[in-house]
Amino acid sequence: MDLSFSRFEADATVVALPPDLAVLMVGIAARQAASPTALVQGSLPSITIRRAWFAPAHGAFNLAVAEMLAAPPTREPEK
Repeated sequence: MDLSFSRFEADATVVALPPDLAVLMVGIAARQAASPTALVQGSLPSITIRRAWFAPAHGAFNLAVAEMLAAPPTREPEK
């Protein structure tokens, strides 16, 4: 079974969206932006995150492992 099909078919016909759909989508977006919920949400103060969990200052998600990997290799004593 060959599942490696092309996403864009060469013989497919291009279908244009009706212009009424674009007008409808713009109207919906405008009504949502002017809704009381959107106006209240837009007036709320922004929340500042005190600690950046996904971007720590040291640049590593696990500092102990990063230090271990970056440390120079230790040589075992020769016998």
